[in-house]
Amino acid sequence: MIGKANRVLLALAGLILLIVGGGVLATGLGASVPSWWPFDGKSDVLLSRSDRYRWRGDGWWWPVVIAVLAVLLIIALWWLLAQLRRARLSEVLIDSGDGEGAVLRGKALEDALGDETDRLDGVSETKVRLSGRRTAPRARIRLRMEPHGAPAEVLRGLSDDALAHARTSAGLDELPAEVRLKAVKHRAERVT
Repeated sequence: MIGKANRVLLALAGLILLIVGGGVLATGLGASVPSWWPFDGKSDVLLSRSDRYRWRGDGWWWPVVIAVLAVLLIIALWWLLAQLRRARLSEVLIDSGDGEGAVLRGKALEDALGDETDRLDGVSETKVRLSGRRTAPRARIRLRMEPHGAPAEVLRGLSDDALAHARTSAGLDELPAEVRLKAVKHRAERVT
């Protein structure tokens, strides 16, 4: 989600800057610009003195300017915090029963879950990524299926064995998982 938002925002900002910058450059070099363009000469400015002071005396001007800037600041801060948030869960908090708790590295749980899933019949490659909170992790599993693999059997084995073992070993009540299956490309077998 955040990757898509980043791409859209960067593309939009780049397009706006390209259009405005290209127009300013074209005007500065003396090229003809459309009639609706805000300035048309080398010595012309984008906002004239009269444009800058037009609404200064009106009572609504400054509250609107401050509100727009505040909204832009909030959006920019949200975007910055979203960049700093980790997509991968680095550790899982385990209730050890003594009130202290223990910490399990997320990578270790990912590797254990991936290794056990790789052993299922019909799976050629597994990629596991944990996300969520330390106390409530979620697993995203990508499986590459071999040509002879049966998706129903693989999902049953994943749910009954690998995910159950991961939940039990980490002391979790639940470990929701999103599984994506993809077939390995292979040549058609010839029948003689």
